[in-house]
Amino acid sequence: MAAGEGVGRQTGSMRICVYCGSSKGPETFQRLAVELGAEMASRGIGLVYGGGDVGLMGIIADAVLAGGGEVIGVIPEAMIPLEVAHRGLNELIVVDSMHARKFRMAELSDAFIALPGGFGTLDEIFEILSWNQLGYLSKPAIFLDVEGFWDPMFAQIDVMSEAGLLRPKHRGLAQRARSVAEAIDLAAAIPPPTESKK
Repeated sequence: MAAGEGVGRQTGSMRICVYCGSSKGPETFQRLAVELGAEMASRGIGLVYGGGDVGLMGIIADAVLAGGGEVIGVIPEAMIPLEVAHRGLNELIVVDSMHARKFRMAELSDAFIALPGGFGTLDEIFEILSWNQLGYLSKPAIFLDVEGFWDPMFAQIDVMSEAGLLRPKHRGLAQRARSVAEAIDLAAAIPPPTESKK
């Protein structure tokens, strides 16, 4: 994957990839997904996501669509019965593997926001952080927090940094937003600098 251009597209022409759970979680998470989707649509920002019609995935897709926004889903063929592929999207891209899914989503997106989720959400956003760390791309990665959901994860990131396993210059690649507006502003901004691991 070629490195990104540094600055993503201006709002109004950019796309944000949103990683989130295929389960709904509590109502606060559901409201956050609706708010993020509505705000993206109002700013003319397209959504790239995993293509499902269930959980927080389906909620944010429906919110963007309800606001007249563009939604592109990317889903492995084997996952269509499990995640119930959303049939109302502007585009549904079917790929042959999870690896292809993640690569294509990254390729289509200017920035990445993680809502609350499980293993899959962590896998996806941490791969983006790793690619930024290694210089394979330079695109913002933001954790949208609600009720301190990401507090333990950021505490663990601090533990890794304090142990010398994550360099301080890479610590800032994992950004945290406390509101939808802040998350989108960070997504549209110049990402933290990507420096060599040397």
